[in-house]
This record gives sequence, structure tokens and C-alpha cells, in this order.
Amino acid sequence: MKIVRSFLACAGFVALGCTPGLAQQITGTPGSPGATTTITGEQLPPPDPKFGGVINEKASDSTPWWAPRIVPPKGAPNVLLIMTDDQGFGAPSTFGGVIPTPAMDRIAKEGLRFTNFHSTSLCSPTRAALITGRNHHSVGYGVVGEIATGYPGYDSIIPIEKGTIGTILKENGYATSWFGKDHNTPSYQSSQAGPFNQWPNGMGFDYFYGFVGGDASQWQPNLFRNTTAIYPFEGNPGWNMETAMADEAIGYIKQLKEVAPGKPWLVYYVPGATHAPHHPTPKWIKKIGDMHLFDDGWNKVRETIFANQKRLGIMPQDAKLTPWPDGLPQWDSLSFEEKKLFIRQADIYGAYLAYADNEIGRVIQAVDDLGELDNTLIIYIGGDNGASAEGMVNGTPNEFTTFNGVSVPVKDQFLWYPFWGSERTFPHYAAGWAWAMDTPFKWVKQVPSHFGGTAQGMVMAWPGHITDVGGVRPQFHHVIDIVPTILEAAGIPAPEMINGIKQSPIEGVSMMYTWDKAHANAPTTHATQYFEMLGNRAIYHDGWVAATTPATLPWELSTKTPPDVITGYNWELYNVSDDPTQFNDLAAKMPDKLKEMQDLFYLEAKKYNVLPLDNSTLARWNTPRPSLTAGRTEFAYSGELSGVPASAAPDIMNKSYTITADVDIPEGGAEGMIVTQGGRFGGYGLFLSKGDFGVGRGKVVFLYNLLDLKRTMWEGPELEAGKHRITFDYKADSTNLGTGGKGILSVDGKQVDTNSLEHGIPVTFPEDETFDVGQDTRTGVALLEYRYDTPFKFTGKIDKLTFDLGSTHQ
Repeated sequence: MKIVRSFLACAGFVALGCTPGLAQQITGTPGSPGATTTITGEQLPPPDPKFGGVINEKASDSTPWWAPRIVPPKGAPNVLLIMTDDQGFGAPSTFGGVIPTPAMDRIAKEGLRFTNFHSTSLCSPTRAALITGRNHHSVGYGVVGEIATGYPGYDSIIPIEKGTIGTILKENGYATSWFGKDHNTPSYQSSQAGPFNQWPNGMGFDYFYGFVGGDASQWQPNLFRNTTAIYPFEGNPGWNMETAMADEAIGYIKQLKEVAPGKPWLVYYVPGATHAPHHPTPKWIKKIGDMHLFDDGWNKVRETIFANQKRLGIMPQDAKLTPWPDGLPQWDSLSFEEKKLFIRQADIYGAYLAYADNEIGRVIQAVDDLGELDNTLIIYIGGDNGASAEGMVNGTPNEFTTFNGVSVPVKDQFLWYPFWGSERTFPHYAAGWAWAMDTPFKWVKQVPSHFGGTAQGMVMAWPGHITDVGGVRPQFHHVIDIVPTILEAAGIPAPEMINGIKQSPIEGVSMMYTWDKAHANAPTTHATQYFEMLGNRAIYHDGWVAATTPATLPWELSTKTPPDVITGYNWELYNVSDDPTQFNDLAAKMPDKLKEMQDLFYLEAKKYNVLPLDNSTLARWNTPRPSLTAGRTEFAYSGELSGVPASAAPDIMNKSYTITADVDIPEGGAEGMIVTQGGRFGGYGLFLSKGDFGVGRGKVVFLYNLLDLKRTMWEGPELEAGKHRITFDYKADSTNLGTGGKGILSVDGKQVDTNSLEHGIPVTFPEDETFDVGQDTRTGVALLEYRYDTPFKFTGKIDKLTFDLGSTHQ
């Protein structure tokens, strides 16, 4: 093969973005079908090159010419970028935890372990920062998208002038893919109507296989291939997304190896684990349960983890374990029943983490088996924030009780004890376990002011390029540093333009300087980093941290009015160079230093769209957003429709409404779902009953499922063949969150049943469920009485279905 060296690179290729003097790499004969070229990358995509052949009247007198295929620079690695969810710094064995994570251990032994690496303290903000290399407020994710507000730092829209690593690598010749959780598509743009520019495919990832939103059942997820909903779990007992996702990624990598063996790839691999619901397989539940890792309780487990961390060099020998908080019970103070339940919760969580790590290990081993390990940069981040206390003090069999401000008593949770972790639960552990999983730090997920909310164990390996194999790195770094690290490793510059839009500078710094053994203790190149989430805030600068004391507890989510976001917080001060666990508060001793750090925070806040500060939480769920339903009070449907997210569905919460269904029943009767939103863990459904052995089939039923805690039903007659009108008219007692009300079910103008709700779901239906007409996808709203199997398609005809949320229904 003819190779044209870099000094000839710019001849005839100015239109490809080449700048004279830069080392563009060309292989093959220019203009031939097999020629390739790198680009300098200032402009993405590069403009089409000028035709380099000859055109005369006859083809026989002309010379064809093909534009060269764009490829990354020689030696650019594959990139396997892995991040788990809600894991906690001290959970995995790699960072001292009691839960075995051999895949993470493997990468640590083959590369480096980073002990001072940080997130934003919450899911989608960390993910937005990770894929853009910019701070989370800079890219619209000051909070999770579900509580987005209309300010630049909080609107959940990644600006077009801040392109993603997917876009950059794709335009430089990489194959790009995204597997798992997508929490960066705005909830109000997540329907079939799009727009799709903020979906993975629109953010530079050519292939997407995963779920959209903050969490999903691993047994029946809201799963997409690209932008199309798929249901591989239907009729497939035992299917679990952790395994299916690994299978899909392995198949994708194998296919690339065989179809395009020299083409580097980016695989962004982000499983739902270990965010609730904790859904491991029975095999892993037994395996971890038999190890009795948590029998001694959270206080003892925390001490064990801390001792392990010192043994592994994760923490220095003189580090101090931060105190247990007053707001959470000591293990020895618990009753026998509480201990039994909480151990079960932790066993399921531990099984989920071990299971997820095992599937990650399968992907890594597949890369090895394909002979690609030496060519692959693997970055494995343990969690996108600290461990989650969103199970509240006692845990919950259904995470959506937390998001609706409902606490489930311990004695009631035993109804789900035998099924914990199965498809019958959407479980989360008690907050005490979250504090333990964040050992040795204080606080948990949602809290950016302390390392318990932001510290993430991270490992990185690239054989032959990281020279201190098995080393530990203490330098302070942040999730925004991953993009510049990947770009430096690939030899690809950050672009100046993407799709004609001038790009803002990447805000992170590369971590490659840490790879050499000689630089094991080099000073960090990331000198300053602000943190802010839900009003809590902190600033890191040159080994110092100033931080607010959290004024609200993350395990007590409520709609209570929080303190003033500026004056309602105390500040703490730590020298984390000497005190890495934030044990010794120096604020009282060093007020001048504290004031200096506070001033620096507000300078950074103005620079990165952090203002205005807002410390409300659940109240922001119902903030009006520019959704497809904004301002609408009437909705009409017919036939079948499925997979519509809540943002594009009629919102019946905390208001009066009327549902009217005109249906046509065939001879012999009908059954099936007319309309539903939600599922097993909360929601409603209007349907004709399935019946038992032919008895009771075709009865009109409206069922309201209050978070799997109570089901209220309205029942009507069996419908005979012909046309019928079914009406459910609900009058709310008020417009307060969680208000009750009275419902009347009518058939053909005649009232057939009246019933009342003491309370309704106040904030959100399960976000992994959808609004469906003519069928019910994923899980059903009924449990025992009127139980049915999904998709429970309506066997009659829906001529018209309407929702009236109008002004007469206040």
C-alpha cells in the first residue's frame, strides 16, 4: 500500500479541515476507494473535499476520484467508558467494600485506582458532565431533568455549543454506542414525537440500547433500540436487563471487529445498577446472601470497610473515620424485625452490585477474547454520585413511595420480604446502608458539599500506556476530566466548530499526566472545582474545601418549605490535603480562609450558570415545562397507542377530570385495557375484566393503584355486544398534592358505581411506565382482584377516548 507522509498531507485536502504544517495522516492513494485520512478536527463535520479527479466529455477520458474515508489518528484506542449508578465509594471490594467486584478489581490491577475522583452528587448532572467535559450547570443539568426549571443552568438541555464526546469521536472516524441508562434526554422530549436531537442518537452515539429516565425495572424496563421501544421481556421469564445489555454490547463489539476490524469504537456502558430498583437474579441473591456480608449491621460494616481502605492504600493510615450521624439510628438500637428487614435489603443491594460487576466483567472479557484489550482504554467509574438514601430511614419495597413523600412502616414491608428484588418489588434499602456504603465520608447522594455525595471510586487501564500497573492515584479530579483524557489518549483535539456552531471550551483537564509511575504523587492539574446541588454547595481549591452544612436531610424528602437558600446554611472548612475524610472542621478557627473560599464559590457560580440557587426538591416535580401537553385540557385517542411517557400524557394528578370511552363490543363480549398509566407500583386503568374460567368477563372496571399500597376499584356490568359509552368522572377535594376525591363510574349514561379516594398519588407515577391506549405494556395496575397478564390488549374497538381536564374540573 502506498503511504503518503504527513508533509504531503495538505495537498488537495484543505477542504477536509487540514491546516498546513499539521500532521495529517493519509493511507492509500489519494482519490482511490481505499484511501483514508485523519482530520485536524477544528471543524466537525469537515466540509466535503473538492473533487480531485478529471472530468471530460467521456468517462474513458476522465479520472474518477473518491473522498478519503475519515479515520482517527494512528494508535487511537478503543474506549470502553463504564459507569454504574448510585454505588457509593466504599461499596465495591476495589475500594475497600465487602461486596465482591472482581471486574473492577481486574482493571485496578491492570491499571490505576483513583481515590480522589468526584461527581456532581446526582445522576443526570454527572452524566451530562461526563459526556461533555463541562460542568453540569454549564450544560443545563443543575439538577435531574425531572425537576428542571426555566434557567440556563437548570433546563436539562445540553447546548449545541457544547458537543459531546460521542459527536467528537464519531466525526473523527470512531464507531460510537451507548448502552444502558439515558438520563440526559429531557423528560418533556422523551415521547415518540421527539425531537430526537437530545436522545443518544442525536448526541453523537450511532447506536443506543437502553432506557430513558432516572430508573427502570430490570425485569420490564422502558427499553429502546435507538428511538424505538422494544419489549424483549414479554413471554421471556427470567429476562433481566443487566444480562441482556451485556449480551447486546458484546454482540455489538464482536460485529464491529468482524465488519470493520480496524475501526476504533467508543462504547459508553452505563447500567441501571445500583440505582433502585435493586433487581438482581435469584442466583446472585443466593450467592451474596450465603456470604452473610451485612449480618453485623451498618456500623460494623462501616468499620470493616474503613480498615480495608487503609490496608489497600485507599486511605492514609492517619485518616479518621467520620462520625455516624444523629439523624440515622445506630444498628444496636434496632429491633429484631428491623435488623432482619434491613439485612435483607442490603443482601439484595449487594447481589445487584455483584451481578452488575459480573456482567461488566463479561464485556471486558469479550474485548480480551477478541484480541482488543491492548488497544482499549477502559475507564470504570463506581457510581454517578454517592450511595442513595432515597429509600428513607426504613427502606421501601417501592421507590416511588419516596418520590411521593410516603414512608412505608417496617411491619408493612414484610408483606414483600419473600419477594424482595423480584419483579414484584421496586425496592430500595434503608438510608443507614447508604451512609455505610459511602465510607469513610459524611453524607450521601444529593449532597455535593461533602465527599459522601461526590467521591467515586474510579479505575483506568490501557495496557502499555499506563506504566504504574496496580498503582493508586490521590490527585483531585472530577468527572469533567474524562472527556479531555479520552481526547488526549486518541490524539484528537477539541473542535472549534460542530455543525457550524462555535464550541465553548471544554472545562475539564486531562488525567493522562498521572499515568507514569514518576508522576504518582504529582500535584493535580485540576486546581479549582465548585459543587452545587439543590442549594447545598462547596468549593475545592488547592487542597481546601469550603462547604455548606446540609439544612435538609436527603432521606426525608418532603414539600416542606426549606430554609433561605443563602442565609439558612452554615459553612464548614476543611484542609483535605491533610484531612481527606473531611473530619476536622476549621471554619471557626480560620474565618478569613473560609471567607476567601466562599467568595471563590460565587465567582465560579456566576461563571458556570449556577445562579439562581434553588433548594426546593419535591415541589419542583410539578414545575410547568414546555411539554407537548402544556396548556392542553382536552385529549382524544382511538384504536391503540402505547409507550407514551408521562410528559406527553394527560396529567390527572391533584385535579378533577373526566375520562370518556366510546367502545364497540363484538359478539361474544370483550376484555382488555382501554386506557392506563403506570403499573404495578402505582397508576390507574380503565378496562374490561378478563374474568375467571369465563365467569365475570367483560365487566367495566376503573382501578386506582396508590403506590402498590392500596387499590381502589369502581365496578360496572358486563358489556353486551354493540356500542357503549363508559365515563369515569372524578371530582378532587382540592388541588393540594395528594388530594383525595370522589369518582363516579357510568355506563351508557347510567351511574353504576361510586367510590372515594382518601389520597391520590401526589407527585409522580412510576417513570419507567407509560400511558397506553388499547393495551398495557410492562406491568399491570391490578394485583389480585381483576389481575391480568400484559399486554392485555382490548379485544373490542375503541372508537373514541377522551380526557377532559378543563376549567370546570377544578
